Amino acid sequence: MSVLEELEPQAVFHFFEELSAIPHGSGNTKAASDWCVAFARERGLEVYQDQANNVIIIKEAAPGYEEADPIILQGHLDMVCEKAADCTKDMAREGLDLMVDGDTIYAKNTTLGGDDGVAVAMGLALLDDESLPHPRLEVVFTTEEEVGMDGAAALDADLLQGRQMLNLDSEEEGIFTVSCAGGCMAACVLPVEREAFDGMALTVTVEGLTGGHSGTEIHKGQGNADMLLGRILWAMAQHTELRLISAAGGLKDNAIPVSAQATIVAADEKTARAAVSEMGEILQREYRATDPELTIRCGKCGTQGTPMDANSTRRTICMLNCLPNGVQAMSYELPGLVQTSLNLGILETEPTFVRASFCVRSSVASQKKMLQERLACLMEQLGGSAAISGEYPAWEYREDSPLRERMTKVFQEQYGRSPRIESIHAGVECGLFCGKIPGLDCVSIGPDLTEIHTPRERMHIASVQRVWRFILEVLKRSK
Repeated sequence: MSVLEELEPQAVFHFFEELSAIPHGSGNTKAASDWCVAFARERGLEVYQDQANNVIIIKEAAPGYEEADPIILQGHLDMVCEKAADCTKDMAREGLDLMVDGDTIYAKNTTLGGDDGVAVAMGLALLDDESLPHPRLEVVFTTEEEVGMDGAAALDADLLQGRQMLNLDSEEEGIFTVSCAGGCMAACVLPVEREAFDGMALTVTVEGLTGGHSGTEIHKGQGNADMLLGRILWAMAQHTELRLISAAGGLKDNAIPVSAQATIVAADEKTARAAVSEMGEILQREYRATDPELTIRCGKCGTQGTPMDANSTRRTICMLNCLPNGVQAMSYELPGLVQTSLNLGILETEPTFVRASFCVRSSVASQKKMLQERLACLMEQLGGSAAISGEYPAWEYREDSPLRERMTKVFQEQYGRSPRIESIHAGVECGLFCGKIPGLDCVSIGPDLTEIHTPRERMHIASVQRVWRFILEVLKRSK
């Protein structure tokens, strides 16, 4: 039996549930992309699929709207795959276990993928309904948005006639997002050497952090498990000689890591444990408001391989303590807006190197470049390197926006108040589309999604219903 079949609008929740049954994490979107293509072909719609698994589905204008300007509706197919510590689900092979709790939908022990599955569901529902009044619809589903917007970067926008775009990748109802920061990924790689060292093998674990999206929640002050692990290792190294075997934490560049773990060999086990205990108490006090469930443990472990030598251990711990992280600058022009930040999202150790992967964001191009140079400078001094990839431009605010004006009028009528017009620190694909389509007029909206990119993610049903009614009316008035 369908979990969501009793919910309205039925078509939206039907397609959301179908998508949820298909694994569609970043890098694993081929099946979901093929599903969208099959949907279009079954209905005789014009459809394009490229090598990046992006999909464009075109539906010609409804009667009476033939002269209206086309509208692009856009969202992304991929989701962030995070799960609870005790969850055994293979999210690369298994679908989600959807649950309804009052006015919310969630996935048992995993992320829900409302970001951005709800956009896909709404796009398909619009395409599926022959009764709706609308101009020519160009529905675009991109891939790899969560790992650098690679799909949008690869998209051939020449196929699109529209010069107005409704992006459905926002997570708070009542907010019209009209500009965003630019960003990139930065991979800091530190070569290491290894040699035998006598001592006790210990595992240090940091877990129970709140986590969240590194764009929308970086300003909230939550702990970053990778960075906290670096502080603990530094504290241990001040009290006893040790060698690092490995350090790892986080799964996504743009998600604040909720857990991290290091394996070390300590010359003095008792002293090492005492240092972890003392630092644990310090960190729990520091983060008691933002991360009340923070837990730090230290225990014995079996042989885990040859540790790094003394120099490599020192350089790795230095890297984890000195790499910048978090908010770097707030906007003076837009009070409350984070202007520049970076997030150490993935820490991993291989036999010959340690890699720290960052998501870098800024609405000021020169400050984004400054962070790239700062990372490169530090890594060079440590004997490593910093590689930049996945750069995308900022989306600049447009003073004259007929689409925003029409949407604002509809919103005021339906909600009895004005929407909030905002710029955000998180990256959205509108910037890439604006770079590809000269003169593009776009606005980003979406229903309420809470705690995205965590296993606590929730999609609010009543909000989906209101946003759906809003979109239908905007399309109806698009002539």
